Amino acid sequence: MPSMNDLVRQHTALGTEDLEWLHLLVSEWQLLSDLSFADLVLWVPTRDGTRYVSVAQMRPNTGPTSYQDDMVGHLVPRGRRPMLDAALDEGRIVREGDPEWREEVPVRVESIPVRREGRVLGVIARNTNLLTVRTPSRLELTYLQSASDLAQMIAAGSFPFPAEQVDMDASPRAGDGLIRLDAEGVVQYASPNALSAYHRLGLAADLVGLHLGKITAELAPSRGPVDEALEKLASGWAPRETEVEGGDGVIQLRAIPLKPKGTRIGSLVLLRDVTELRRRERELITKDATIREIHHRVKNNLQTVAALLRLQARRMDSDKARGALEEAVRRVGSIAIVHETLSQNLDERVEFDDIADRVIAMVSELSPGRVTASRTGRFGILTAETATPLSMVLTELLQNALEHGFGPARRGRVEVGAVRGSDRLLITIEDDGRGLPEGFDPQRAGNLGLQIVRTLVVGELSGTFDMTPAPSGGTRVTLDIPLADPEP
Repeated sequence: MPSMNDLVRQHTALGTEDLEWLHLLVSEWQLLSDLSFADLVLWVPTRDGTRYVSVAQMRPNTGPTSYQDDMVGHLVPRGRRPMLDAALDEGRIVREGDPEWREEVPVRVESIPVRREGRVLGVIARNTNLLTVRTPSRLELTYLQSASDLAQMIAAGSFPFPAEQVDMDASPRAGDGLIRLDAEGVVQYASPNALSAYHRLGLAADLVGLHLGKITAELAPSRGPVDEALEKLASGWAPRETEVEGGDGVIQLRAIPLKPKGTRIGSLVLLRDVTELRRRERELITKDATIREIHHRVKNNLQTVAALLRLQARRMDSDKARGALEEAVRRVGSIAIVHETLSQNLDERVEFDDIADRVIAMVSELSPGRVTASRTGRFGILTAETATPLSMVLTELLQNALEHGFGPARRGRVEVGAVRGSDRLLITIEDDGRGLPEGFDPQRAGNLGLQIVRTLVVGELSGTFDMTPAPSGGTRVTLDIPLADPEP
């Protein structure tokens, strides 16, 4: 199905600002559809003025649809639908005419001009399925009257509100709860859902006849200037959205001033009980904070272990024992770096490039001024399950290159390369040192560092590991690691 942008640019002469207005309207018109119990189709005249093209469609959540098929992209010659012509040419809402029959279903058709800055950009066809019409309740009458007011505001160019940015996915809808206020902010009607939400805030009485702004400010626990702003917002003086917490509940409010003829006659207040949603969000925030604190404490404990090992190494008379403890210090330090990064994130994912750079700097301290180490390419964002063993693998391989590839006096370089694919990570560690000894088999070599690398790469990361002579005469290590999750 073509997008509204494509249809408007292909068939009409509307400019960018006109198109933005239509997008703003379409982002809001679910409310009009639900209040009207009707389907909405937005028709825009074509560039030559001989046809209309339908660029958007909305079905109601509160009633049966009038269209089983999608209408977006349909072209209709001018003259075939006189009510569209009248609304476009005269700039008024057109309701005259008998119901149409569509697949044995009677449908009442109305046309609402869409105005922006004095110009009619298109027409909304409002189509109501009359098959289930019955004597309307007070709720339905309030819905229909509110829909009529909004339709007049659209025809006058005063709705939607350009300055109000609303997240329609999270904003309350008509079925969540609706309150109709008069011009003074007094409640004329409150839907059952709206009344239940206010009872959860602590209201013991009915809402009808109460000043909504004052009662809302009284139910909220705060005092002072916040109350004054909340009272004004809940009175419906301006198009705003907020949350109110009081008693055992949290409700989300959205105020929509009604000005069908340019003068404010009242307001619609849409509201939704979000108590359970906010409770779950607080639990998640607490859980995230707990996880970050755990990572922070693990990092501190690992650093304590590393410090103790370092103290023990200084007291060793055996050079071999001292070297083993210093290797252990670096292994513990590489894990601590991962936990330190995780303690600063909201999820169990880390930017591994920063970790790799810190590991390279830590291992480079083995040969200050003699061997330079650097990184090319990027590892990207990795999960904690991948980052922790990979940091240890990187530590072991760099340590191995510096100790066995260069010795105590040789100068050279080590380069870490990373190529991130859609589902794999290819890592190379290349040095220009003395190279591999005769008959060396990386899959059978017995030193502890390579045993750790093999175990982690194959067992933990489900990858492959190989060591070969480098073109420069040194050694090249290649790691190929599958990635379970794509980079966000």
